[in-house]
This record gives sequence, structure tokens and C-alpha cells, in this order.
Amino acid sequence: MNRKLIAMIGTSVAFAMLALAPSALATTYGGEGLYGPTNDQVITNTMFIIIGLFVTLIVVFSLIQGWLDHRKHARIDAAKRRATSEEWKGGW
Repeated sequence: MNRKLIAMIGTSVAFAMLALAPSALATTYGGEGLYGPTNDQVITNTMFIIIGLFVTLIVVFSLIQGWLDHRKHARIDAAKRRATSEEWKGGW
């Protein structure tokens, strides 16, 4: 198959999925969605959970980055010590 045919098939499949997506859940659940009827309390609690998840994600990624930086600097320092050590210099 050539690229034009693959692109045309992919585009037509994408448009078909976009055309059928709006009615997928509305017909099954009467327009309520998967969770059920939502009110202000449900939305507020969901947003607080999302805020907490973002904060937790940032803290975890910062700790991982700090740990990896510490390992990198330790590896660089070890290479410098090996370069200046008499044990690792020259021949026999």
C-alpha cells in the first residue's frame, strides 16, 4: 500500500469516529454520562482531587529529578577521582 492510500484510510476512519462519538454515551445512559447526575459538590470534589494530583505529581517528579542529579554528580566526581588516582595511570 502506498502512503496516499494509508493517509486516506486513516483520515476517513478518524472522521467516522468523530462523527459517531457524540451519541455513544448519550443514548445508553440518557445523557448522564458514566458517573451519573452531577451537581456542584461532585464537580468541586473532582477539581480538588485534580489539584491534589497535580501537586503530588510535581513533588514526585522533583524528587526523582533530584535523585537522578545526585547520581549524575556522584558519577562525575568518581570519574574525576579515578582520573587523578595513581592506581589508574599509565601502563604496566
